[in-house]
Amino acid sequence: MIEQINTKRLYLRKMKKADAHSLFNIWSDPDVTKFMNIANFTHEEQAKEMIELFDQLAEDHRAIRFSIIEKESNEIIGSCGFNSFDLEGATAEIGYDLAKAHWGNGYAPECISALIDYAFSTLSITKIVAKIEPGNSNSIKVVEKLNFTFEGTFQEYEESKESFYDINIYSFSK
Repeated sequence: MIEQINTKRLYLRKMKKADAHSLFNIWSDPDVTKFMNIANFTHEEQAKEMIELFDQLAEDHRAIRFSIIEKESNEIIGSCGFNSFDLEGATAEIGYDLAKAHWGNGYAPECISALIDYAFSTLSITKIVAKIEPGNSNSIKVVEKLNFTFEGTFQEYEESKESFYDINIYSFSK
């Protein structure tokens, strides 16, 4: 698997344990984690454990996560990648998060476009899925901007933070 993807303004680099401090600062913000299936982190060790989990999933060819690095500042501003993929079934689920200070700058569509290109050209994926809570209007705007297709809403589909919630399914096919 690739270690880094470059875009116009960003580097998407496979997460490293050294990224834990920066990612903790992002994942400890309740506004960032509001629509993620994790509670906001309270200890930097949680970020290290998350990175270790993604490392193991990458080794098993089940997922890959990248730190999003702004080229101009060389600052980690979020993470993105494939929460899961099925290489035999040629499908992947995409996920992303950005530090609140970087919302609205077009970074999410830039990252996702690069991930789509990587998935289609390198991983031989033919369908990418995004699972988004109906209240997450910012993420819905991102996938709509990228021409993802709304496939439907699953009622009380996923459990997070001790309750079940609805999930909208969007897809992008080759």
